[in-house]
Amino acid sequence: MWVARVALAIVLINTEIGGELDVFEKLKSIKAVREAYITYGTFDIVAKIESPTLSEIQKVVNEIRNLKGVRSTLTLIAVEGKHFQR
Repeated sequence: MWVARVALAIVLINTEIGGELDVFEKLKSIKAVREAYITYGTFDIVAKIESPTLSEIQKVVNEIRNLKGVRSTLTLIAVEGKHFQR
């Protein structure tokens, strides 16, 4: 079975106070953002990004960082082939 390889990153997002819903809605329009969750705790939103290359991941992260209401991000790049899903 052929499996397309993609770069994957998890982006942890801090928003301006009260801005999480607005940023969450904006993330829906970014095609590479496959999943997003509003969370309690240190970060306001967690987003999963999939893209063909790491350079494309970088572009998407920069796009997220430039969204109005985003204060900061922390990006975790997944190691290829080292994951599981239930």
